[in-house]
Amino acid sequence: MSTLEWTAALAGAVSVYLSARENIWSWPTAIVNVGLYIIVFRRTGLYSDMGLQVVYLVLSIYGWYQWLYGGAQRTQLTVSRASAREWLIATPIAVMFWLALARYTSTLPGVALPYLDSGLTTISLVAQWMMTRKILENWLLWIVADLAYVPMYIYKGLPVTAGLYTVFLALAVIGLRSWLRSYRARPVAEPAAA
Repeated sequence: MSTLEWTAALAGAVSVYLSARENIWSWPTAIVNVGLYIIVFRRTGLYSDMGLQVVYLVLSIYGWYQWLYGGAQRTQLTVSRASAREWLIATPIAVMFWLALARYTSTLPGVALPYLDSGLTTISLVAQWMMTRKILENWLLWIVADLAYVPMYIYKGLPVTAGLYTVFLALAVIGLRSWLRSYRARPVAEPAAA
């Protein structure tokens, strides 16, 4: 349990807490979190997770912008739901990405759990992209991922990170409930007059 892992975990917990509350400061704290975890995962051979943190860095910058200006007429985004079309497009792409990533990472020296790690990386990427767009279902994907991340991190000897993902799991449930309330409270567009 290094100071680096503790600091990364704290920044991550703060970031997810702020995301669950739809607070824009979740994005800068996420940038600190992922920067530190790039180093942690490199040191432990979880290369898919390390790569995921790099993507999170980019998505955090994108999400910060989207939450501020991604709504209609460059206004703040409101919580929305994923469409059937989005799921039909995302699912086969995610499966292909998972298999390709697992195959690639299984060839790297010191790799740990390439298929599980790559699968969780894929779910996390989809969830994070959904979060940048304030799509409600991101929290469901985070719940699934966190349920699997906790035992994986325990197995890899990262107890602080396993504890963090247990906190993430609880925060994902809170986030789902909070965002569902926001979704239900959003103004519904009036139908156009005929």
